[in-house]
Amino acid sequence: MDDKLAVIVVTINYSVLSDFFDSLKKQKNRSFHLYLTDISPKKKELAPDGFEYTVIPAENRGYSYAMNIALRAAIKKGFRYFCVVNDDTFFKEDFVDRVLQSVKNHPRSIIGGKIYYAPGYEYHKDRYKNEELGRVIWSAGGYVDWDHALTFHRGVDEVDHGQYDTVSEVTYVTGAFIAFDGRVVETAGFWDESYFLFYEDADYMERAKRRGVKLIFDPSMVIWHKVSQSTGGSGSPLHQKYQARNRVKFGLRYAPWKTKLHLIKNYFVEKLKK
Repeated sequence: MDDKLAVIVVTINYSVLSDFFDSLKKQKNRSFHLYLTDISPKKKELAPDGFEYTVIPAENRGYSYAMNIALRAAIKKGFRYFCVVNDDTFFKEDFVDRVLQSVKNHPRSIIGGKIYYAPGYEYHKDRYKNEELGRVIWSAGGYVDWDHALTFHRGVDEVDHGQYDTVSEVTYVTGAFIAFDGRVVETAGFWDESYFLFYEDADYMERAKRRGVKLIFDPSMVIWHKVSQSTGGSGSPLHQKYQARNRVKFGLRYAPWKTKLHLIKNYFVEKLKK
């Protein structure tokens, strides 16, 4: 499996998979294998056509739990190059080539790519011209605001004019799309399954970073993202519940003491209001 990519995906919503499967089917480089953990409540047989795949049915014990299942399965088969990507995405036919090249160029690093909103899924839908759709950035790397224990995406809602076309080291990359080699897993371990949903990626990036793993933004890796379609949409009750809870968990684990005290105070104030 020296030059083969394990594509790691978790799905709970079959309706978003058609474009994702179609993107994999069109890849010029067939040196990849899809590992898909299916945590949907009413499971159906998934049989994508045109590429190698393994579907692993599982209980919904959270994103990290499901992702770790697929990652462990790929490692057991001898894979050493990995790409974790959301199921509500699509990409061009050179995706596998670009991911493999980036992982080889940046060993023992976690690499995030350029992520655009899929056309029609922009947060500010009336802001853009028709010719700009498909070039509106959702993430071009990111950073952590330690005063508030919040993660932010660079370039979010900006039209791409080449302003983020340079490979750079960053302090956060979103787990919606990352690539890495086996040495990262050896160094940082697997994802923390206690988060269930949201901030599990921030936790993993911070743990990896503190163990010497670099976080890299590589704009040559590109995907389009139907943002939050697997979790009820941005700002949904599911989003709000787990983002609030897990932000506190993340902050108490890694943030400065001043921020920790602020998080605890605000968390309980909000609880009393309800």
